[in-house]
Amino acid sequence: MNKKINIFIPAAGIGERLQPITFHIPKPLLPVLGKPVLQYVFEKISTLPVNKIAINVHHKKEVIEGWAKQYFKNPPSPPFAKVGDLGSPPLEKGDVGGLSEDKIILFHERTILGTGGALKNAEGLLNEGTFLVHNSDILSDISLEKLLERHLKSNNLATLAVHDYPRFNNVVVDENGFFKHVGTGFKPAPTGGQRSAFTGIAVYEPEFLQFLPSGASSVVDAWLKAVDSGCKVGTFNVNGCYWSDIGTPETYARAVFDALKSDGETVYIHPATKGCENVDYQGYVVIEEGFTFEDVGVIHELPLLRNCILLPGSRVGAIHELPLLENCIIGADFKIDLNKSEILNIEENGKQLIGAGGSDRKYYRIKRGRKSAVLLECKMDDPDFKRQIEYTKFFLKYSIPVPELLEIDFDEKSAVFEDAGDTSLYNWLKCPRSETEIEDIYRRVINALVLLHTAATDHVAVCPLLKDRIFDFEYFRWETDYFIENYIDGIRNMKADNISGLEDELNSLAFKADSFPKTIIHRDFQSQNIMVMADRTLKIIDYQGARIGPSAYDVASILWDPYYRLHDNMREKLVNYYISQIEDKFDTDYFRETLLVCRLQRHMQALGAYGYLSSVKGKKYFSKYVPEGLRLLKNDISLLKDEYPELYELVMRL
Repeated sequence: MNKKINIFIPAAGIGERLQPITFHIPKPLLPVLGKPVLQYVFEKISTLPVNKIAINVHHKKEVIEGWAKQYFKNPPSPPFAKVGDLGSPPLEKGDVGGLSEDKIILFHERTILGTGGALKNAEGLLNEGTFLVHNSDILSDISLEKLLERHLKSNNLATLAVHDYPRFNNVVVDENGFFKHVGTGFKPAPTGGQRSAFTGIAVYEPEFLQFLPSGASSVVDAWLKAVDSGCKVGTFNVNGCYWSDIGTPETYARAVFDALKSDGETVYIHPATKGCENVDYQGYVVIEEGFTFEDVGVIHELPLLRNCILLPGSRVGAIHELPLLENCIIGADFKIDLNKSEILNIEENGKQLIGAGGSDRKYYRIKRGRKSAVLLECKMDDPDFKRQIEYTKFFLKYSIPVPELLEIDFDEKSAVFEDAGDTSLYNWLKCPRSETEIEDIYRRVINALVLLHTAATDHVAVCPLLKDRIFDFEYFRWETDYFIENYIDGIRNMKADNISGLEDELNSLAFKADSFPKTIIHRDFQSQNIMVMADRTLKIIDYQGARIGPSAYDVASILWDPYYRLHDNMREKLVNYYISQIEDKFDTDYFRETLLVCRLQRHMQALGAYGYLSSVKGKKYFSKYVPEGLRLLKNDISLLKDEYPELYELVMRL
């Protein structure tokens, strides 16, 4: 598709339903995980053959114009490698695709002209040829390329992207997919036809503009006039695509939390945020750039944030409801309470789905009296359910900090556990913290790990399910085969130059790892599986995969964790601290040798998991951890390249 098109982005609205938010921030610039909605739209259209981009502005027009100039002058880095599936992946810093400042034309409106009047006002540009309209308050993964392709192959005067969205289903479409009428707000719809909702995205031919009068008007009236005159207004069904508008505080909050969920996150804290170390957070929490916690120090009890969005220009100390803020949007001088059931995935029975890991298990937050608890629901053939129950009892007996077991139903493969909250170490570390704080929390983590590797291991005979589950040669080879299949072959589509030589090296690596002294190991001891409680005590979760294996595997998992990069000097301090706690059981030099081998093994396993989860299970957000996992693997193999030359050659080609 080489034909260049113009784009029109309606952005003039006052955003009355979003007031008082829009008293301070124009709707197109409302932030979603560090990026304004308008930036998401820019990123979506950047993959199209764009000629010019027209934006109509009225409310806070200087703010929108200033943002656009700054965006093209210094494009911001994306907050994540990928933010959900809201269209195209974010562009790299300094890259805005085919867009540039000279392509932007702003149309100032002294009075609001409406959707139709805005297009008529830009007629001088839009009559040059085919143009696409994309509302500035829409987040979606609708393929604009496919919509444009459908339109250009048709004889349509206009092609509307529509979907089934019961709340807004008022567009009547006939059996051939042509727009016929609108069912509400205008004259009554004819009988028959399928009702759909307009997404706010459409493609038009310039001749459509003749159906628009000068001055304020509705584009819907022009659709009706075009159809009455015999022109074809087609539709493009996008059922199944993600779509959200941000027209109300609830829909805005839901869109923000959807973006978090689709990226496998529950917390977003802008890196420039200061003072968040004095706050606890649960559920979904978003702290945008420009929010300050400067007044927190005068409060005796730390504030708890739960299901909150904290907008630029606001101060937590100004909110009188402290120390608890939940289900709300906080702004410069306002607090908007939200309907919890409208912004979260809460089922009719009151269960709230939680967690975003790689497991197929379901975890729900439920009420048990006045306290919350976590309900685990497993598939009937889940082989780890019984292990989790037995491991829990065993670990609690020997003071391993895991959640208390409250109820068990073996017939339904379900259990209720103490609620360990939502603040994983991974989330806790998103708040900028001092080196002292980071070292302290990791020492606590290592203390728990030492208990697992020593006291619990000394009594493992009382837990036969764990005692007989050995991390042996076959399992180490399974991990490296997993890496080859799901990352090397599956993601990178590569082959080793010397396959038999590589197999020999992986066998040798597995034999070596299997020869190391064994303790109980968690096997996935990384920052997302360690929960930080309000009093800074810890709870370890997702331990049903525990095995008997080399203790260095757990140390490698937590201190060389792709989810969070520790500084080298901090990592060395923590390795030394671990060794100081177990040196009566292990030779220090020998432990360091086992650590390097286990690092190599663990990072191959992690990359295999990211490949499998992102490509096979459809959890694409795991791909954002690949760059750090690959960096760690390359560092490891560089230290062992003489021992594993074929593996070194393969990894360094990645």
